Amino acid sequence: MLGEETKKKFREIVGEEFCLDSVEDLISYSYDSSVDEAMPDVVLMPASTEQVSAIMKVANEEGIPVTPRGAGTNLSGGTVPLKGGAVLVLTRMNRLIELNKENRYAIVEAGHTNLSLQNKAKQEGLFYPPDPASWSVSTLGGNVGENAGGPRGVKYGVTRDWILGLKAVLADGRIINAGGITAKNVTGIDLISLFTGSEGCLGIVTEVTVKLLPLPPFQQSIQAFFPQLDGASKTVARIIGSGIVPVALELMDKVVVNMIEDSAHIGLPRDVEGTLLIMVDGEEATCRQQVEIIAEICREEGSSAVQVAESVEEEEKLWLGRRSAFGVMSRKMPTCVLEDCTVPVSNLPAMIKGIVAIGEKYKLTIGVMAHAGDGNTHPMIVTDKRDKEEWERVEKAVSEIFQLAVDLGGTLSGEHGIGISKKPFLPLIMNEDARRLMVEVKSVLDPKGILNPGKFIE
Repeated sequence: MLGEETKKKFREIVGEEFCLDSVEDLISYSYDSSVDEAMPDVVLMPASTEQVSAIMKVANEEGIPVTPRGAGTNLSGGTVPLKGGAVLVLTRMNRLIELNKENRYAIVEAGHTNLSLQNKAKQEGLFYPPDPASWSVSTLGGNVGENAGGPRGVKYGVTRDWILGLKAVLADGRIINAGGITAKNVTGIDLISLFTGSEGCLGIVTEVTVKLLPLPPFQQSIQAFFPQLDGASKTVARIIGSGIVPVALELMDKVVVNMIEDSAHIGLPRDVEGTLLIMVDGEEATCRQQVEIIAEICREEGSSAVQVAESVEEEEKLWLGRRSAFGVMSRKMPTCVLEDCTVPVSNLPAMIKGIVAIGEKYKLTIGVMAHAGDGNTHPMIVTDKRDKEEWERVEKAVSEIFQLAVDLGGTLSGEHGIGISKKPFLPLIMNEDARRLMVEVKSVLDPKGILNPGKFIE
């Protein structure tokens, strides 16, 4: 528990209104979109990098754990205050500081949302590619902390690929700048990559400089339905192997599609085992040619129907279901476990078969969804954590899914991070020396261990 003197110091920094310690407020910030929960002692909402720095100076002096947080869409427990202390909410820091069309970059504060940046860039004929499914609410600071991806990752990569610079506050309150606004910068050690994906364990990112692209002149989406899930997954490998690089290549199985239909009623067929959503962008003539090739591959692999969007409205309708999938499934049961292990695309059919078999083995409802074009699978288990017997089966199933991914040459996470939930599985993918090196790096930047303690770097 924090003493009143410490809370007084925090109130002097952020103001009475933005230092919260009522039971209701503490409960509200005790969880994120994962299944983990832990109560903080206080919730702080700074308005500037300088306030974050002042908070960290107090926390460092008194040894208070600090858990940075954006919108709380984290899916691996990375923003759960496992050791109590202060939750540092950065959503007030939401300014777009600069959008430079000539040099194609934007500077935003950590609390600026992904979709807001997308929309403002579009108004200037520009484009910010990373698009996590939670883009309407997820923040750029959170995207950096988790190295977030999204459907467009097939062609455009993840958050790390689009960061030119950042500002961060260290555990002792020092403020550092890394990178800049230039397209090329190899000055010194790549601190940007060090902080990106570190889940707030090394420092608190308060400002991000991202590069932008010219808005593609044309894009087109295609949806294909398959009577067999294996046909859908094999089609993914064939499309990628054809030399076409789609913007997005998404897969949903029958479980996911039917739950979407139960809620959204958008007209998806309930009897198909697999559905693919594919998007291409670029020059119109090239896009249309690629769509024809993709459609033919789908038919050759047994697709029962292929739909091509011919308008913005049709395209938005095709993608509505996919972007709402997690929210829809989470309504079905009190607990929804969404993982994101990733395998080489050529091994995607084997990974999907394995997930289905594991679900049958443990008598669990597992919806299979994937950013299939880059091998990033999203098995979603709907369950009730309060049912101890079923939860034991869930834990065994998750363990086997991770082991399968590693056996197929894959990894534990493609975009959700490690946080709390995947921490026990790190030995599957990293040897002891590599894990020890992460701990040593943290000990230099955070010698008292106050930044997001209890997470994967320990």
